[in-house]
Amino acid sequence: MNLIAKLLSPEYVLVGLEAGSKKRVFEQVGLLFENSLGIARSEVFDSLFGREKLGSTGLGQGVAIPHGRIKGLREAAGAFVKLASPIPFDAPDSKPVSLIFVLLVPERATDLHLQILGELAQMFSDKHFRESLMNAQDPGGIVSLIAEWKPHASD
Repeated sequence: MNLIAKLLSPEYVLVGLEAGSKKRVFEQVGLLFENSLGIARSEVFDSLFGREKLGSTGLGQGVAIPHGRIKGLREAAGAFVKLASPIPFDAPDSKPVSLIFVLLVPERATDLHLQILGELAQMFSDKHFRESLMNAQDPGGIVSLIAEWKPHASD
C-alpha cells in the first residue's frame, strides 16, 4: 500500500465540487476537515492559504497539492478534490487545475510528510493515472485508483 492510500477514504473525496477559486476550495476542504477531524475550518484555510502565498502548489497538468501545517494534528490527513470545472492555480504550465490533493501535516512534521508530497508528485506525474482520475465518478473508485497506484520500477 502506498503512503497516500493510508490517508484517504471515500468520505475525504469530493467529486464535482463547484468552486471558482483556490479560496473557495480551501473553504470547502476546511469544512470537510472541521466536520471529520474537529479542526477549525479557519485554521485549515489559513494554513493552506498561507502556504500558497509562499508559492503556488500547482504542479501543472491540471493538478495541485496544497498543503499546510496544523497545530495539534497528530498525524497527516488528506483529502482529494475533483472540481466540476478547472480553476486558475498559478501552476508552472499556466493550465487551470481540476485535480487537487490537500495534505495537512502536524505542526512539527517529519520526513514522512516530505515522502508523502514526493509520492503525490510522482503519482500525479503519471499521465495514465491522471486520466483515470478524470474519468472516475465516485469517491470509492477514486480511493481504489489511488490505493492501487504503484511507482514505476524505473523511478
